[in-house]
Amino acid sequence: MGSIKEDRFLYERKLLEDEKLYPIAGVDEAGRGPLAGPVTVAAVILPKAWIKEGMPESLREVNDSKKLSEVVRERLYNELQAHPEVIKSVVMLSSEQIDQLNILRATHQGMLLALEGLVKQGCVPQHVLVDGCDVKAITYPHTALVKGDAKSYSIAAASILAKVERDHVMMEYDKQWPEYGFAQHKGYGTETHRAALKKYGLCPIHRRTFVHLEEQGELNLF
Repeated sequence: MGSIKEDRFLYERKLLEDEKLYPIAGVDEAGRGPLAGPVTVAAVILPKAWIKEGMPESLREVNDSKKLSEVVRERLYNELQAHPEVIKSVVMLSSEQIDQLNILRATHQGMLLALEGLVKQGCVPQHVLVDGCDVKAITYPHTALVKGDAKSYSIAAASILAKVERDHVMMEYDKQWPEYGFAQHKGYGTETHRAALKKYGLCPIHRRTFVHLEEQGELNLF
């Protein structure tokens, strides 16, 4: 199995063996920081057998989505989506919802909705592993893991699903508003994106509050 440091089922296994808890859901988001587009949240339940015996060889590269190449992310995404024993739920909150709620509340609402999506499939999480800091809005017993997408396969799987689904949506938006280059930067505040904003102004998927705060030098995501 390798060292404890390398064991990315460590937290799941302790919950399963010590506290007899299952299903265990991993939750992560993508798109918290961009100036445009939705924030996407995924919740994933991996099979109990994988927690006990190890990740299947074809999925052992599952990791923090930011550490994976686009090609590897897409392959792992397709395998996770196609596997009948992987229970998953992905939700998106629009730029309008982000402006109404603020990004923190929108992300937390997305987590609740994603977990509800698992329940609707007949899988009520007995414990939730969430990337980052504690989320008081989550009504299920949960553990917050800083950099959890690099520590837990469940969180990492959610990270990949959220990232790839959001990327796909941003590439579709690029077809509607090609002048902004969404296919390349996915809505993040790159120099190219800022130049397009200066030239063309806002389009319907821009987060008005984000653009305003960035212009004022006051954008704070935490």
